Amino acid sequence: MAEKNSSGFIQDKIIPLAGKLASSRHLIALRDGMTLAVPMIIIGSLFMIIAQFPIQAYLDFMASIFGKNWATVLQYPTNASFHIMGLIAVIGISYNLAKSYKVDPISASIVSLGAFILTIPLKTDKAGALWLPLTQLDSAGLFTAIIVGLFITDFYVWMVHKNWTIKMPDTVPPAVSNSFAALFPGFIVLALVWVIRIGVEATPMQSIPNIISFFLATPLGHLSNTLPGALVAEFLVSFLWLFGIHGANVVSGVMMPIWLTALNQNHAAFAAGKALPNIVTTSFFDNFVHMGGSGATIGLAMLLAFAAKSKELKTLGKLVAGPALFNINEPIVFGLPIVMNYKMAIPFILTPLINVTTTYTSMALGWVARPMGVYIPWTTPPILSGFIATGHISGSVLQIINIVLDTLMYFYFFKSMDKEKLAEELELNTTKTAK
Repeated sequence: MAEKNSSGFIQDKIIPLAGKLASSRHLIALRDGMTLAVPMIIIGSLFMIIAQFPIQAYLDFMASIFGKNWATVLQYPTNASFHIMGLIAVIGISYNLAKSYKVDPISASIVSLGAFILTIPLKTDKAGALWLPLTQLDSAGLFTAIIVGLFITDFYVWMVHKNWTIKMPDTVPPAVSNSFAALFPGFIVLALVWVIRIGVEATPMQSIPNIISFFLATPLGHLSNTLPGALVAEFLVSFLWLFGIHGANVVSGVMMPIWLTALNQNHAAFAAGKALPNIVTTSFFDNFVHMGGSGATIGLAMLLAFAAKSKELKTLGKLVAGPALFNINEPIVFGLPIVMNYKMAIPFILTPLINVTTTYTSMALGWVARPMGVYIPWTTPPILSGFIATGHISGSVLQIINIVLDTLMYFYFFKSMDKEKLAEELELNTTKTAK
């Protein structure tokens, strides 16, 4: 009875709530807006890999040809891409959120960008010239960018829906009409942020970024960079997938800003020659936990491809093995299936949790190098991705160990399913022969 009540609560309360969260316009805008930063981070990471490739003979050779400062010069694009993360986020989040409300997204994103810049305190050099600190435009200002992108856009959209706009004749070009329509809401937004900034500057916090860092960014950053925090996040990914909800999208929509910030902090520390501060980053999950996709199903895919005896699973294995090498596992999740298949729930949840534990522990103990701040596409095959992410062979070794553990975790459940399928096929063939 208790089991039925628990199952009913999950089906009636938890799953609908997760579904609403996954389809929330604000979460979708946050996810899609943050995704806009990924191409620039990948480009910057490529330059970083070339400049910091972990082979001393290569570094000495490049220095002998291009001079001692070659790596610094080569990483100019890295700085240009990593240090605009906040700018891209506020524009992308505001654009996607305004678009979901069917309000001119360009105007809304420009107003949000102005509000974001207004929150940043300017600096003064010795000559008296004002300058904007670049660090506030990257991951350090990411939480400010998220809050501005969401709340300021909502306020802007509310004013537009209330018709607090300047209407232009239909003969006026749309670009001009939209710019005038944004005039009054934009003025209200900037005036409001300006008043808030003046009020904050009169407090001991001194600036809006300081308040957000104190109450939100720093606590969440410390929580997420722990083993319990990583385990909870990963459990939710697998648990939601069991009900057909894209768990990775739901969780990353909330946690991606934190993990990208941690990745950027590692990048800055690596470039400065300092110890890497964070273990849990986007690379931690993409390259060491989700090998084969959510649920760490690469071991299961290999079992299906090379160990299955039933025709059904053997055929499925040929279809899923290739995508699994590139961490794509929708063919397994929906083809085996894993969705709504409670017999596979145990390994699908426990296997990635084992990866989280082994990866975090080995990096915390210093046995394996931590992710050095390079953003690698999540489709990069394991073993290669482990070396690139950490700049050390230990990353690849850890991936091999995790894959072996993943395979062992799935083996019993795979053999049980394969045995059932084989028995069904034999029974079917016997029935056909009898006829």
